[in-house]
Order: sequence, then structure tokens, then C-alpha cells
Amino acid sequence: MKCTPEFYKRKQDKDIKRRVGIRGKPKDTFLIVCEGEKTEPNYFNGFRLSNVRVRGSGCNTKSLVEETIYEKKLAASYGTKYDQVWCVFDKDSFPDGDFNDAIAMAGRNKIAIAYTNQAFELWYLLHFDYHSVPLERDIYQEKLTALLGEKYKKGDNMMYDKLVSRQGEAIKNAKKLRLTYDPYHNPAKDNPCTTVHILVEELNKFLRH
Repeated sequence: MKCTPEFYKRKQDKDIKRRVGIRGKPKDTFLIVCEGEKTEPNYFNGFRLSNVRVRGSGCNTKSLVEETIYEKKLAASYGTKYDQVWCVFDKDSFPDGDFNDAIAMAGRNKIAIAYTNQAFELWYLLHFDYHSVPLERDIYQEKLTALLGEKYKKGDNMMYDKLVSRQGEAIKNAKKLRLTYDPYHNPAKDNPCTTVHILVEELNKFLRH
């Protein structure tokens, strides 16, 4: 659902207010705005957390961040303050400057970024193996088809469930991969790399175990 004043008028009390979590502790409220309209939203909706609003935008890099800034301000104008606001997007073939500028713009506006260079499917692959060599987008899909034992389909709304048992391995591999670029990170050049695990770890804090 696109951000509109009507959304906040209708659902402010029901969907956006701070929920009470395990042991009576308040849960952080999340807004996660994704570049993709299906693949990423379907994955994050798989966490099934009531304190999280996820939506696909169809925008990319800087335009995605700008839209998220607008929604954050719109929510605030109706008395709603998200505890954590995230943008999720990929490097793909976008210019290096646009990609890095989007990350910097988000930081200035206290918006966290879960990025992947090149494609979100890298996060899926890391559930199975450590990958440190750049791959073309079609190769990601071929590898996932082989690893899943079924044809990988973008936008599959069951990917979270199919991968969750391997999530710990994915987090470990993503952290290891990111460390290879220390101390000089350049997100547009760090290929392959992902920070999706950081958002996943934040969401995991509110799951019942």
C-alpha cells in the first residue's frame, strides 16, 4: 500500500501504535520500504510480526529514499513515530554515485539501509554457502534453482519459510563477507556484499522462540 494521508487516518490506532512484546516489554515499530514490489516484501512479511509494516515501492536508490523520507514525515504528522525505518534496495546496474548518494541521504535522515550488491538473491544464496565472487543476476537464479531443488521464482511468498532453518548460516556468511571490505567500505564497489543480515537480526529480536 502506498503511503497516503488516508492510510494514517484509517489505521493509525490499529496498525501503527506501539505493540507490547514478550514479557510486557514494548516492541519497536518498523517501517520497511523495499525497492522490489514482491521479492523483498514477501520475504520480510514472512517474519509475521505485527509491529512491522512492509511495503514494496517500485522506486530505486535515491527516489526510494526520498519516498521513505516523505512517508516518515507523513506518519509523524499524524502522531506516529516508527522506532526503526529501513530502506531495502540493490545495486543492480545503477550508477555508483546514485547508489552511494542514496545510502548517505538515508543516513542524514536517520533511515537504515539493507542493501545488496548486486541483487537481493545473494542473501538467499548465503543460506547455503559462502560466496565471495561477483555473479551476474541470472547466475544467482540458476544457483538457487539447484540449491532449492525446485525452480526459483522471484516473488515467491514462501522464501522465508524455505530458508529460515538455514538463517544462522546466512547471517554468519554475510558478516564474514562484509568484513572482507574492512576498513574501507565503498558499497557501490563492494561486490558481492549485503547488509540484509543487520535488518534480519533486528527483526529476530521480536520473534517468539
